Amino acid sequence: MKRIFLLISLITCFGLSAFSQMEAVKQANELYAKGNYQRAAKQYEEILSIQGVAPELYYNLGNTYFKMNEVGRSILNYERALRLSPGYEDAQINLELAQQKVVDNINQVPTFFIGRWINDMIKMLTSNQWIIISFGLFLVCLVSAFLFVFGYSQQLRKSSFYLGIVLLFFSLICLVFSGIQKNQMTNHRDAIIMSGVVTVKSSPDESGTDLFLLHEGTKVNVKSSLGGWSEIKLRNGSIGWVEQANIEKI
Repeated sequence: MKRIFLLISLITCFGLSAFSQMEAVKQANELYAKGNYQRAAKQYEEILSIQGVAPELYYNLGNTYFKMNEVGRSILNYERALRLSPGYEDAQINLELAQQKVVDNINQVPTFFIGRWINDMIKMLTSNQWIIISFGLFLVCLVSAFLFVFGYSQQLRKSSFYLGIVLLFFSLICLVFSGIQKNQMTNHRDAIIMSGVVTVKSSPDESGTDLFLLHEGTKVNVKSSLGGWSEIKLRNGSIGWVEQANIEKI
């Protein structure tokens, strides 16, 4: 009886929590529709901090900041939405629109096309999606192994053997892609410049030589941190130091 009561209580709490989240999102959406972007942004931020993250919430928050002309924060949230859901087409489109407002035009150092192709492919799916595909391919591989052992003809056994080898290979590839995607999710160092104009220094202190300027919305890679400073690297290979208060990790 106690177990049944506990189960009912858990289901009730879960239902109330889900209903509360839906109501909070609905209120934020209504504020956005009415043009009250500051309150809408605050509401979305509270939902994300209290009730958990979701690509749709980051996307809505990015739209809100875009309307407020806060380029850095809009790009930051579109990037976060895409990190959780790489195939989120609307977030990708709006990210490209927001990036058009970024002052800095930094060209990426050319990389071998195969490396770019593999990296783009990995980003097409989440870590969980890659591992599901890997598991599915492995199951079919086991079926091929079964047919290889118990097949009624030599041709069937031969075909099953080669098919099993190919499926096992692609299963391992998908497993590796899953690991890479998970590592990029948990150990990523990408960040966005959040201040209007930031001076990049040659060393982690105010007395360092001024190297160049970066503007709000520019994407950088954080190599290391020291005190209140971060060493960053740009897509064109340039390296320097900025104060941590001027950037926010994706």
